[in-house]
Amino acid sequence: MPAADFIATGWDIGGAHLKSVTLDGTRALRAVQLLPCPLWQGLEHLSRAMLQAMAAQPPPHRHALTMTGELCDLFRDRADGVGQILHTAQLTLAPRAPLVYACEHGLVAAAAPDAIASMNWHAMARALAARMPDALLIDIGSTTTDVIAIVDGVVRAQGMTDRTRLAADELVYQGVARTPVMALSARVPYRGSWQGMAAEYFATTADVYRILGELPPDADLMPSADGRPKTAADSAARLARMVGDDCTEATAPALRELATYLRGAQLARLRAAALRVRGTARPRVLVGAGVGRFLARELAPWLGLDYVDYATALDIRGDAVALASDCAPALAVASLALEPA
Repeated sequence: MPAADFIATGWDIGGAHLKSVTLDGTRALRAVQLLPCPLWQGLEHLSRAMLQAMAAQPPPHRHALTMTGELCDLFRDRADGVGQILHTAQLTLAPRAPLVYACEHGLVAAAAPDAIASMNWHAMARALAARMPDALLIDIGSTTTDVIAIVDGVVRAQGMTDRTRLAADELVYQGVARTPVMALSARVPYRGSWQGMAAEYFATTADVYRILGELPPDADLMPSADGRPKTAADSAARLARMVGDDCTEATAPALRELATYLRGAQLARLRAAALRVRGTARPRVLVGAGVGRFLARELAPWLGLDYVDYATALDIRGDAVALASDCAPALAVASLALEPA
C-alpha cells in the first residue's frame, strides 16, 4: 500500500475534552479535532464525541488511543475508569479494535490498567524522542501542564504515576482554561493593597487570559464558572468576585492589573517546574504543546532555549499544524501508529 493511502487516527480521551488527529503514511494531516467531552457526566458523551469526530475524517486503517479521563469522578478508581473507557471506545470504533498506549509496551491490544492510565505524557515524549533526542517538552493544556526531559533519545522521568509526577514537578495541575483562579495565589495585589481571594469557584484561568486577550479560541470549550457568556466583560465580572468586588468602569483597570499578576504567578510556577525537571541536563530546544503553549514559548528564552511547536518537531505537514500541536497526545499516538505493527 502506498504510504499516502495508509491512515491512522490517534485519540486522546480526557475528562473534559476529546482530541483526535488523523495522519497518512507521509505524515500529512488528514483531520484534527478538539471536542468538548464532559466525561464526568457519563460515558455517552465519549461515544457521541467519537462518532462526531469519525464523521469528519477519512476512515483509518488503525486506531490508537491514550487517556487521562479515568481520573474523573464518574469512576470508582483508575482501573475501573480505564476498563470502562476502553470498553466504550471499542464498541464505538467497531469493527476496527483500537490499540492503546501502554508506556514501555508501546501500542498494544491490551495491557494492565496501571500501564495505560494517564500515560498520554509518555506517548508525547516517546514520539518526540525518536526525532529530537535532547529536548524539554512542555505541554500546557486547559487543565494541567506536563514537563518532560528527553536526554539522548530517552524519556527521562522521575515519576511514572500522577502522584509521583506531581511530587517531581513533572505534572503541574494548572492550565490556561479550567484551573480555578484561587489555585494561582493565596494573596494578590488589588486596588493599592495586598489581600486574600475567595476560596470559591468564581473564576478560572480562562477568564484571566480572556481579559488579557491571549486565550486561544479552542482553549475554553466548557461552560464558564457561572454559566454566563464568555466575553471579556463577563470574565472581568467573574474575576471581580474573587476579590469581593464588582466590575465597574472604575475597577476595570485594577482587574486587568490583577489578571496580569495572576498570569505572572502561573508563569512563575511553570518556570520553577521547568528548572527542576531540566536539572543538569542541557536540552537543545524547548518543544511546546497544548492550547497554552504560548506560555511555553515565553519560557524558552528565559531558559536559554530555542523554541519549536510539537507538530513541527514531529515533521507533520498540513494546514492545521497549529491545532495538531494543541492535540499533542493524539498526534503522538497517531504518529506511533504509523510505525509497522
